[in-house]
Amino acid sequence: MEATPPPPPPELAPMLEAASDFASFPGMQNDATVKEFLDIFPLPVLFSALQNEADVPGVIDTLVACLDKLFSTKYGASLLPKYASFILAGLQSDSQAIRCLACKSVSHLLENTEDCKAAVQTLEGHNIYPLLLNSLLDGEEQTSTASINAIKCIAQSPGGMGIVFPDPSEGSKQLKDLAAHSSSLGRIRILALIVKLFSVSSSVATAVYDSDLLNLFEVEINDRHDMLTTLSALELLYELAESPYSSRFLLKTTLLQLLIGMISYSCFSNSSVDTILRSRAALISGRLLSSVDAYTTIDKSSVSTLLFAIDGRLKLLDSQNTDECESILEALGLIGATTEGASLLLTSSFEVASHVVESAFGRQSRGKQLASLHALGSICGVDRPEEKMMLDSKAEECLKQLFYATAANSPKLTPSGLLFSILQQEPEIRIAGYRLIAGLVVRQWCLMEVCSKQDIISVVTNPHAETTKNGMDARHVCCVAISKSLSSSPLLHDASIAGIAGKLQEAIKRGPYLTKKHIEAQPLVITAERF
Repeated sequence: MEATPPPPPPELAPMLEAASDFASFPGMQNDATVKEFLDIFPLPVLFSALQNEADVPGVIDTLVACLDKLFSTKYGASLLPKYASFILAGLQSDSQAIRCLACKSVSHLLENTEDCKAAVQTLEGHNIYPLLLNSLLDGEEQTSTASINAIKCIAQSPGGMGIVFPDPSEGSKQLKDLAAHSSSLGRIRILALIVKLFSVSSSVATAVYDSDLLNLFEVEINDRHDMLTTLSALELLYELAESPYSSRFLLKTTLLQLLIGMISYSCFSNSSVDTILRSRAALISGRLLSSVDAYTTIDKSSVSTLLFAIDGRLKLLDSQNTDECESILEALGLIGATTEGASLLLTSSFEVASHVVESAFGRQSRGKQLASLHALGSICGVDRPEEKMMLDSKAEECLKQLFYATAANSPKLTPSGLLFSILQQEPEIRIAGYRLIAGLVVRQWCLMEVCSKQDIISVVTNPHAETTKNGMDARHVCCVAISKSLSSSPLLHDASIAGIAGKLQEAIKRGPYLTKKHIEAQPLVITAERF
């Protein structure tokens, strides 16, 4: 049996009990409660106990939890400038819990202060930033995360960017020197910091780029000796690519060329590792080309090189149901989300678009078909604003021809047959089918195909066709899209189509869920019971 820890000294017991109650209070404490607590146990008393009674079991954990909750309030954070020396001492403590608290205190101070500029000056005056970097590199996971958040708070505060980026060359040298002398874990943590900083604002993203810190991703990904480190760097690069500023800056580096190289050829001798790396490289590439800004930055030759690499992988993976294949199809959906990307995919000399269409209606594998249907829906513009759903005439003609060619080479013979076959499959496939139809029907040829197939209209207007919320919502959105396109179409003058329009309107009024039609109350007449 484990020995029971001795109770705290009598003089500490009331404070620890009160601190424990304060920390365990559900939700946020208010300023009045904080003031009441500090009237009984002032901050110097709590700090003194942390410093002098650290060996007493429970003291550090209890007081750290209490102080963290206390400083997360507006009143508690307002006291921190007077106790900046506590933050300084805490960042140099041997206790990970105290160091983590000190990092969090920096965030609390900057997030709750009314004079952010003065708070930044206080931190600068106590030289807090280098100690935060130390906690980032050699702290435990929670401490490192708290340090990253604190540095992010400094960078986004008035006057704080000058601390993190004194000037482009010095800011670059500081973090680059740390990375050069750090372990693989330390280097990944520095990359994680760069990701957080990059997403703060356009000005901070510019500072990251000007400091040449994005080069650290290239260095880490190029170093293929440690597969786990390479994968971690790719995961962080994917997160970086989700930033609204990514296309503006990342495409000015050689990162895209590096990713294309990963898609094209093996990086490690282990084939399973190659597959993972190629999957992530494809998704990151797709993410980078998923915004309109990308096409004002990147040159067409880079896009062609990427499509060439993707085309080669898809042909090699033909009729295989692999994670890599699904990732590539997802990447194509990301690229096709913009009108520029969709037009490039459809008019390219490579066969990537035809592969998407053929896979969407093939039943070789569920995962591949599902990924293709969603990618095709994105290419057709389902996620774009209404005025940008249609593409240029050349791309539109290519899309139409792909559908009719795929249908002609299948037992279904027509695009309407292909679409109805999707609505006859399992729920997830049907949801992707509803999404695809909603994007397609802005095109007159597809609207005609859909309206010519009564079976499609019957499914789309049937309130009992789906049993899940996602399915009901997708069906209803599809129904609304068909009705909206039909309302402005010359097809409405056709008598048979006019009946379909009425059926769609009735389904829309019912809403997406299983609502019952209004039923009038009926009188019930029964004979009286006799004893």
